[in-house]
Amino acid sequence: MKNNYVFHDSLPVGPLKLAALDSCRDLAQKVNDHIITFRKNDTEELIRRQADLHYRGYDAESYLLKCSCPRFGTGEAKALLNESVRGTDIFAMVDVTNYSISYTVNGYTNHMSPDDHFQDLKRIIGACRATAHRVNVIMPFLYEGRQHKRSHRESLDCAMALEELVQMGVENIITFDAHDPRVQNAIPLNGFDNFMPTYQFIKALFRHDNTLQIDKEHLMIISPDEGAMNRAVYLANNLSVDMGMFYKRRDYSRIVNGRNPIVAHEFLGSSVEGKTVIIIDDMISSGESMLDTARELKDRKAKKVVVCCTFGLFTSGLEKFDEFYNKGYIDYVITTNLNYRPAELLNREWYIEADMSKYMAAIINALNHDVSISASLSPTEKIQKLLQRYHADGYDYVGTLV
Repeated sequence: MKNNYVFHDSLPVGPLKLAALDSCRDLAQKVNDHIITFRKNDTEELIRRQADLHYRGYDAESYLLKCSCPRFGTGEAKALLNESVRGTDIFAMVDVTNYSISYTVNGYTNHMSPDDHFQDLKRIIGACRATAHRVNVIMPFLYEGRQHKRSHRESLDCAMALEELVQMGVENIITFDAHDPRVQNAIPLNGFDNFMPTYQFIKALFRHDNTLQIDKEHLMIISPDEGAMNRAVYLANNLSVDMGMFYKRRDYSRIVNGRNPIVAHEFLGSSVEGKTVIIIDDMISSGESMLDTARELKDRKAKKVVVCCTFGLFTSGLEKFDEFYNKGYIDYVITTNLNYRPAELLNREWYIEADMSKYMAAIINALNHDVSISASLSPTEKIQKLLQRYHADGYDYVGTLV
């Protein structure tokens, strides 16, 4: 069987270690399992080809680093490594959105905020950097990524965070679907890679619904605002369908909850009547804008409304989504497993998960060998192959995809 993960002439830059914080242990375990499988298959293939296996480090039973960030009674913390990292290639993994983790401060229970998770990340880097060969950071949801530009007298938190990581010696920063990837301009001489989950969205969608007709008469891609235009254009071009866009008309004379309230959603595009529409964006925060967009599309007689967002945060709860699903405004919502999702979300009948663990494992495996990741950055070829086989074989083929 053809093996796409064998690196014939490239040795790892150092023994691989995944320094996963508690915020993303489950995802890291899945990534670790995939890497073990990759390297087991690679070893068999390399032995068959009589390749040199010395120093590859493929014989590890697990690539997860034994580490933790215990806290004192005051709430202060430290990073603790329970094994040597000398000469290793560290990939520190953190999910800054995981609010489920708590700690005690003088007898009171605190839930960890993004700031707490970022501090723990820096603690792990501080404990590793002196002896590790290289330190990389995998931060699927970019810390302070929504505070990416200065509008008034305010801080530039994302740029400052990136600069701080680089000053600590981090060589590569890997993120997914950054709110504005131009924030990498803050660290122009360092590695910053932004990966998109477009292929995984399409794969999850085809697995769930094998009745979709992929053409201009039956499918349309929708951008809920100006910020999501690039995502919508890329997906629409790959599927060879039309796209439309909503823009938010705001009341700039007042501020509610730190922002100007939305007065109306105005639509630009051709008719959506009788079509399946896919709304694509980087995140669902409160979900207010996304649900308003879905209702507007159903009012315009769209047949199905599918929501695809990389990060499902649902900061205002799931009840409104339940209500809109029951009223027929949304058919299903697809998000990735790159951030913490509560158990009640996973049990919703309108929810579909796009698994990113294998994709992330392939990225880490390639970076550890210091080989090109251009194919991972642009999944156009994989999307086109998926479309061809979906048209030819439908669900019977899609169900076997990796």
